[in-house]
Amino acid sequence: MKRFFLFAVLLGIGLGVRAGDIVVRPGDSVSDALRQAREWRRTGDPRCEGGIRILLQAGRYHLDEPLMIRPEDSGTEDSPTLIRGEAGAVLCGDPRQAHTRLWPREGMERLIDFDAQARTITIPTPPRRVRRAKNLEMVVHQRWAIAILRVKDMRVQGDRTVVSFHEPESSLEFEHPWPQPVIGGERGNSSFLLRTTEQRLGLEQLVVIAGTDEDPVCHVSFEGVAFEHSCWNRPLRQGHVTLQGGFPLLSAYKLRQEGLPWDAGLENQAWIERPVAAVSVRGARQVHFRGCSFRHLGATALDFADGIYDCSVSGSRFEDIGGTAILAGSFAEFPREVHRPYPDLAERCRALEITGNVIRESAVEDWGAVAIGCGYVRETTIADNDVRGTAYSGICLGWGWTAADTGTQDNHIMRNKVYDYARQLYDAGGIYTLSLQRNSSVCDNEIGAPGPAPYATNDRGFRIYLDARSDGFLIRGNRTGGRPIRRDEIGDNQPGPGLQFMEE
Repeated sequence: MKRFFLFAVLLGIGLGVRAGDIVVRPGDSVSDALRQAREWRRTGDPRCEGGIRILLQAGRYHLDEPLMIRPEDSGTEDSPTLIRGEAGAVLCGDPRQAHTRLWPREGMERLIDFDAQARTITIPTPPRRVRRAKNLEMVVHQRWAIAILRVKDMRVQGDRTVVSFHEPESSLEFEHPWPQPVIGGERGNSSFLLRTTEQRLGLEQLVVIAGTDEDPVCHVSFEGVAFEHSCWNRPLRQGHVTLQGGFPLLSAYKLRQEGLPWDAGLENQAWIERPVAAVSVRGARQVHFRGCSFRHLGATALDFADGIYDCSVSGSRFEDIGGTAILAGSFAEFPREVHRPYPDLAERCRALEITGNVIRESAVEDWGAVAIGCGYVRETTIADNDVRGTAYSGICLGWGWTAADTGTQDNHIMRNKVYDYARQLYDAGGIYTLSLQRNSSVCDNEIGAPGPAPYATNDRGFRIYLDARSDGFLIRGNRTGGRPIRRDEIGDNQPGPGLQFMEE
């Protein structure tokens, strides 16, 4: 730690270094700098007056484990903690796992059959070299999601081959009906590709900000810091079968008789877990990311997961993100069942601002992820973001598929630009909503047409998609190609009676 102080003195007043600054050079430990700041706060050191700044010089700071920010690292309103990076300051982990596409070499091939009883998929017979490959994965296109299934066995039957898969993904894929591959349908069968993945488990998380309801992390900010390179280990260990939005299934099955007390038409049960994130925030108040960059990350980039109040991400850039770029709020993860209404969840993510960010190329590994995804949230603003290049939906707000009042309200999607979405999957929207959200709005956004999605099995792609039980929204002033979006261009799926659409 003496190096920090000596270097700060040598920099001198001419470079604006203050008493409460800790300067970190490449080769120094960012964790040690954070620890020093913690000790200053613990002992009431006068250098805390006016705030502590951890200043990262330009360079790459390779992490072997996540940087942990605890309640003891909290600042105060008068003395916040700021982690600021010079241009070129990068917190980085391991490069993402690489894939080798084996067959087909380009594009995808159509499935022949999907047998839920036998738990097999029948495909055209691949070349011998492909059938002999080790650690073979099948990536399956299934409407609004993909499945990544580790191949267990391939039985050749002439020009057809019957493929079976490892557990747990085999039971998850074949027992849960939504989504599953389509055989038949308006645009033909679902598609697949075969590949191998470099069998290497790497660092998935770069920064973990973790407080509690009783003792949250407060008044901590990142400015100008780049977060780069993280892995996504789940497919290597247990495949990847999702419900929607990149959320992996833990258990799921079709009901033999439809209906439960909270939904008479319910036909399936599902329990999910949250995708891993390179930067994760829980139990936080006044935690902010300003002017940061997130690049080459394996799964979710930035996740405001739970216990969030008055936090933000602004003026930041997200590029080449394997999953969702910005995720926020509860999605009724295990042990909750996702289809039940939960009136307590929206309170756990309030007053979040997602503003002025640029998102390029999200959902590049998991096509079912999105650019911005918010579940049970309230008083959340998603404004002035520029979203371009994602495989499924662009900006998504809501969860639960329910008309019940869950407290999800006062959420606003305003003045965003959304282009080049629905590249691979349909049942998608440039802006996509779910469930009742009182006093919410979708206003003054600029939304392009959905992408071609060449392997989609339906044509359900919309500039704005009001999916199951969407309600409580004012929709006004949204445009496409320089003209207003008409009501008949907005996708509906059992919306509620409280929607307001106002013509310009």
